[in-house]
Amino acid sequence: MRGGYLMQRKILQILSGGAAAIMMFIVGTMLVGAQSALTGEWTASIKEKSPDKIHIWFERRTANGGCNQNGTSYAFSELQGLTRDNVQNGRVSFKLVRDAGTIECEGTFTNGRGSGTFTFVPNREFVDAMRSRGFDFEKQAKDHAESLDERLMTAAMLNVTVALADDLRSANFPNLDVGDLFKAAIFKVDGKFMAEMKATGFPNLGMEELVKARIFKIDAEFVRKIKDMGFGTNDFENLVQYSIFKVTPEFLADMKAEGMTNLTAEQVVQLRIFKIDADFIRRARAEEPDITIEKLVEMKIGVRRKTF
Repeated sequence: MRGGYLMQRKILQILSGGAAAIMMFIVGTMLVGAQSALTGEWTASIKEKSPDKIHIWFERRTANGGCNQNGTSYAFSELQGLTRDNVQNGRVSFKLVRDAGTIECEGTFTNGRGSGTFTFVPNREFVDAMRSRGFDFEKQAKDHAESLDERLMTAAMLNVTVALADDLRSANFPNLDVGDLFKAAIFKVDGKFMAEMKATGFPNLGMEELVKARIFKIDAEFVRKIKDMGFGTNDFENLVQYSIFKVTPEFLADMKAEGMTNLTAEQVVQLRIFKIDADFIRRARAEEPDITIEKLVEMKIGVRRKTF
């Protein structure tokens, strides 16, 4: 009897110890989750010129004590629970649901301006899906000295998707990484744009050049028109210069009509910078039929005397 009692006590102690261990595991897991959860504050304002959009700023403290801010305009259709009607006055609860995770927001609006708090819920399946496509978000996060959840939240805000990764890979551009995905999402570089630029005679453009193309509004049509004017170039940076200084196909057509067909990219840009147009060239040639580009520039800036 005594032995049976002692055995029962021993079993209870083991069970109690196990329960305590289980409880400690559960509590520990909850604490880890609480520590790793990304939270912060948001502010928003409606866009009067774009009635279907709202601008939202997300701000949070990073693990190293810094501050991370991101402001983007979102269509109301992207935000679950938020409409044009309920951003005037009152409490709101809405979500931004993306492949990389969900940003859950609570707060209030007054006369079209809102503020509140948010929590980011990451999607771990997204990490696995991206890794299977050659994009390692965990490594990218370590390389940038940030947590995986921080990297995923940035991906969610920029709408970096699995479909985007598949689309870019379909264009057969080599050596793309996670950073390229972010650039593609920001500057709207997709597989179609990549393929079109490759087809214009620039097969080796990297993401940096493609981003430049988007920034300076260089597309396949622009490249073809430049080449049709007989000023084709194999140097992509020359096209960037053309765009910066507004060297249009129409301007090149005017130069071609004046017989100026053997110009270098630098000379073309010079003409544009100094606003030397077809009319100025005709009048200068009336004085000096064989005038050079350098002399045209000198005449335009007043270093060289002109009589017209």
